[in-house]
Amino acid sequence: MIAAAAFYLFAAVLIASAVMVVTSRNPVHSVLFLILGFFNAAALFLIAGAEFLAMILVIVYVGAVAVLFLFVVMMLDVDFAQLREGFQRYAPVGGVIGAILLLELVLIFGTWQFAADAEGLRLAPMPEGVENTRALARVLYTDHVWLFQIAGLILLVAMIGAIVLTLRGKTTTKRQDIGRQIARSGSVQLRQVPLGAGLGQIGIERPPVEPPAGEKPKQVEHHGHGGHH
Repeated sequence: MIAAAAFYLFAAVLIASAVMVVTSRNPVHSVLFLILGFFNAAALFLIAGAEFLAMILVIVYVGAVAVLFLFVVMMLDVDFAQLREGFQRYAPVGGVIGAILLLELVLIFGTWQFAADAEGLRLAPMPEGVENTRALARVLYTDHVWLFQIAGLILLVAMIGAIVLTLRGKTTTKRQDIGRQIARSGSVQLRQVPLGAGLGQIGIERPPVEPPAGEKPKQVEHHGHGGHH
């Protein structure tokens, strides 16, 4: 009785938070509702006996992914007024695409039927003396290890593709040229500094300024409190 009441409570909060994620105008509020939905989904996994999935959902999605979303949304200066300017222009195209997707879903669910042996194949029996985490690891890394590796490879390719598509080189960025700095004459000198010598004796040395093409380079300037050297 208590488990059933907890299930309906967490499920109701999960559905409500999912609706608020989509309908919230503020993206920060959407991310916060998403975190709330993750916590309630983790509670449903605990009720179902899948404690490993519940902890993964909290640690990975709430502790890393959702917090990363929140940081990105809060740090980016998004002009929502500018984003809404083209809404009316693309609204007819979006409505047509949405209607097509709705029609496809109606056709799928209208003709879909349960298989004759679906009830018996719905849940796989867990071996005796094996906890949920070990049974899940056996399925992933033993029975379906190649499918697991292929999924990881697809995610890796998607990540590399996203980095390549979003990487833009800026022409105004000042970059350090190590070879040019080392090749400059007079940029590095070996000096014998007396013990206790200060600026009054050795002065302040400045590297030579690169002259324009055709002019001779300027000598290193030595400025000290005791005079010019």
